[in-house]
Amino acid sequence: QVQLAESGGDLVQAGGSLRLSCRVSGSLFSINSMSWYRQAPGKQRELVASAPTGGNSAYADSAKGRFTVSRDNAKNLMFLQMSSLKPEDTAVYYCNGRIEVAPGMEFDYWGQGTQVTVSS
Repeated sequence: QVQLAESGGDLVQAGGSLRLSCRVSGSLFSINSMSWYRQAPGKQRELVASAPTGGNSAYADSAKGRFTVSRDNAKNLMFLQMSSLKPEDTAVYYCNGRIEVAPGMEFDYWGQGTQVTVSS
């Protein structure tokens, strides 16, 4: 069974930095894409950054220039380096993976989320 697990969330002051990690475990055939989403209290979950396998990363406007998504494909890891953090970045950050468990059998998987709190 495929599982995603985030780590790295913390309380940080405005202007600070954090690095989130997401680890994919379990039996899988391939990872087609991985993304970071976030959900702030009272708001809908929103896409922050995506990193398709073999493709170009993409970012929400709010993340451009401050966040960098990267992957270690050999270890099934994804990272989100966040800098110049703002209070409005406060949210639960979720890892998403579009993963084939067998050829042609692609599913969406989510981690449990990691809390990022940015104080002013």
